Amino acid sequence: MITVERLQSLLEKFPRQTIGLVGDLFLDRYLDLESNVHELSIETGLEAYQITHVRNFPGALGTVMNNLAALGVGTLVPVTLIGDDGHGFDLRRALASMPVDPVHVISDESRLTPTYTKPLRRADDGSCTELNRLDVRTRAPMSDEATQRVCESVTAVWQRADGMIVLDQVNESNWGVINEAVREHLRKLCRQDPKKLMLIDSRAHLGKFCFGCLKGNRTEFSRALGMSSDQTWVARQAVELLANRNRVPAFCTEGEDGIAVARPAKSVESVPGVRVRGPVDIVGAGDSATSGIVASLIAGADPLEAACVGNLVASITVQQIGTTGTATPEQVLNRLRESASEE
Repeated sequence: MITVERLQSLLEKFPRQTIGLVGDLFLDRYLDLESNVHELSIETGLEAYQITHVRNFPGALGTVMNNLAALGVGTLVPVTLIGDDGHGFDLRRALASMPVDPVHVISDESRLTPTYTKPLRRADDGSCTELNRLDVRTRAPMSDEATQRVCESVTAVWQRADGMIVLDQVNESNWGVINEAVREHLRKLCRQDPKKLMLIDSRAHLGKFCFGCLKGNRTEFSRALGMSSDQTWVARQAVELLANRNRVPAFCTEGEDGIAVARPAKSVESVPGVRVRGPVDIVGAGDSATSGIVASLIAGADPLEAACVGNLVASITVQQIGTTGTATPEQVLNRLRESASEE
């Protein structure tokens, strides 16, 4: 659905883009454990895991930013709320290596910086086993003051950016950055400037966004309309209905099968996935697809072309084991050439 020449022309526009992002920014902390050293705690008698390396990455909203940065997008402007703590310090330091304007990364001393700590034990053959994850986050709503600050920042970024990604990561209602007030504020901005791209990805509340370009997986789209089944035909019915309701395209990721694209008043079309060989790690695959879709749409791609780029990006990131992967423009072009030669 896309040629190498067309893909090249889209990629060349990415460095001139400014993309806003709104949502939950986490710190992903990977702990590499020494596999050949076993030490017991004197106090408890339990094994004390020996850590050889600590790797910090921006997660959740940061995963999308990592992918956009790797694709060469010029400027990223996130709007989010984190804690004024050590995890927040490490998160800001991780952002400093990216093309990120952090002016709207708001610190709140009453909240914890959301953090996923992931211990990894590497075997002699190089494979990794992830042990129980340790989660840190404030399990409560934002304050009214924090909500107001977020809304003010969203307005400023929306006026500045070429397009915006909204990531609603937290399952509990009103516990994340995208609470009811922020969602209503986003709706008003989107309706005021309907030609500007606002893509929305929500794990648990996709159906509440009656505006913008929706992106999710089969389960998320089915749940958005209160359907219990995530079978392909059910999800595709949901994505078609929601695209017609919001009057803009919608994208449903379908794993190795690719992406189903619904456009208003048109039948759902399937953009096949890119087949890969060997082991895969699907963590972050949806976010990597989002990055390819959004940057391509802003560059002038039609929805089917954008979905194709999203598939190409995801096919590269899933092959990066034990980390949340990214893809460069050169890798994306090479992947398209490889897939074309195999047909």
